[in-house]
Amino acid sequence: MKIMIVEDDQTIRDMIVEALRRWGFETLITVEFDAVLSLFIQENPHLVLMDINLPAYDGFYWCRQIRELSNVPILFLSSRNTPMDMVMSMNMGGDDFIQKPFYTDVLVAKINAVLRRTYSYMETNSNVMEHNGIVLNLKDGDITCGTQKIELTRNEFKIMTILMKKPGTIINRDQIMRGLWEDESFVDDNTLTVNITRLRKKLSELGKDDFITTKKGQGYLIP
Repeated sequence: MKIMIVEDDQTIRDMIVEALRRWGFETLITVEFDAVLSLFIQENPHLVLMDINLPAYDGFYWCRQIRELSNVPILFLSSRNTPMDMVMSMNMGGDDFIQKPFYTDVLVAKINAVLRRTYSYMETNSNVMEHNGIVLNLKDGDITCGTQKIELTRNEFKIMTILMKKPGTIINRDQIMRGLWEDESFVDDNTLTVNITRLRKKLSELGKDDFITTKKGQGYLIP
């Protein structure tokens, strides 16, 4: 499983990485503390270790941002030791709180416990898909690029979902139409062409003219 570490103290960060790798975890290190959410969306980790005191924005801010997109478990690390900090960590959507300094064996035990709890009893898939700067919101059915957002129709949303699930893979027109029929939408070849054209126009408005590529006689591809 992949653990995302949001900790600006390099000594503590290196200690955590070493301990997690000994236990067979894949580690993802945050070094740009103003782009935590972008890294989370791109990598889709199974758990986030989040320090509270961070450059730019604190851990509570990033926890709120992540919680708008995902139920992935978040474990707070902090040198703060007041009951209010612990209460805030839980109220902000955190799953556990570990006070510094800590034993790495205790940290790993807590991580394993949270992972068992989370992935045994609930689905924690992210509510977004991201590729080449385009973020598809699976909950609201819109696409964003930077600060720009555009709404999609049901068919446009379904087409984007089908293509973004397999970036780098050519999806033929029949596959896309079958995917649309599953939602009880009757789509013929001409209707698909119209939807693809409208979708490309919306992507172009976001500055992504070549996001969807046509492979003549084969289908469509998100490179």
